[in-house]
Amino acid sequence: MKIQKILNILTLLTGAIAVTITSLWIGKQAYFWLPPQAAAESQLIDDLISFLVTLGAFIFLGVTSTLMYSVIFHRAVKDDFTDGPPIHGNVTLEVVWTAIPILLVFWIAGYSYQVYEQMGIQGPAELVHLHNPLAMESVPNNPLAEPVEKIDVLAKQWAWVFHYPERDITSTELHLPSDRRIRLALRSQDVLHGFYIPAFRLKQDIIPNQSIDFEFTPIRPGQYRLTDSQYSGTYFATMQANVVVESPKDYQQWLAQAATQKPSPAKNQAASEYAQTSNQSIKTGWVTVTPAAPPLVNSPG
Repeated sequence: MKIQKILNILTLLTGAIAVTITSLWIGKQAYFWLPPQAAAESQLIDDLISFLVTLGAFIFLGVTSTLMYSVIFHRAVKDDFTDGPPIHGNVTLEVVWTAIPILLVFWIAGYSYQVYEQMGIQGPAELVHLHNPLAMESVPNNPLAEPVEKIDVLAKQWAWVFHYPERDITSTELHLPSDRRIRLALRSQDVLHGFYIPAFRLKQDIIPNQSIDFEFTPIRPGQYRLTDSQYSGTYFATMQANVVVESPKDYQQWLAQAATQKPSPAKNQAASEYAQTSNQSIKTGWVTVTPAAPPLVNSPG
């Protein structure tokens, strides 16, 4: 009997170790499921997702392995149709399987809130900090703590407009220097919008009639996509813009070149689609808000 008990314990330990190692491996694979880390803050979100995947895999494999073990090694013998032992309850077991999920939920909530704070994501809490806006904390070991480039971002139905106040340049394409701290002043001209760059792991709601400061550090040169994460009306799917991360030298060259260009109306897909619909003899679809006039920009992108 003692030998059987020892074998059961060894089997349980071996299974727990195998499930743990497999879960950790699956959690590491989660990094490859995501876009490249184009901002220093991306690591925070990727680590959180990897943690959640690891935890989910551990629970899934643990439950599945227990069921398989029970089915394989604890089957009733052939032609045995008797009932099992009349177990009425186990208080210790009930306390354990209630306490563990509660602790896991608090663990996930605490870790998520820590990342939320470090990212400086400001939702309704921004209304409490109007005169003392929260700034995104620097990623650990990132010496670039102070903003070096300030850019005004205006969201409206349906276009993104970026203004560089130091050079008085306006563009519909967001240019950013790599390895430099960026501070965006986010504003909405009309309704609720969402500033979302998947490659940066950044998503911030933009509240009408408020200015929200948002900081981050792009680290990977390339072209990425900015979209509106909030439904803002009929043509919200057209509310996209290119995000170009380039070396500081190339960034300064772009600013200098854009400064020589006279402001002209930018191409606006929402306005073009609305004009085509308005010219149709037969009206189809729902009545929609008239898109704002195409912005005047130095660089249309």
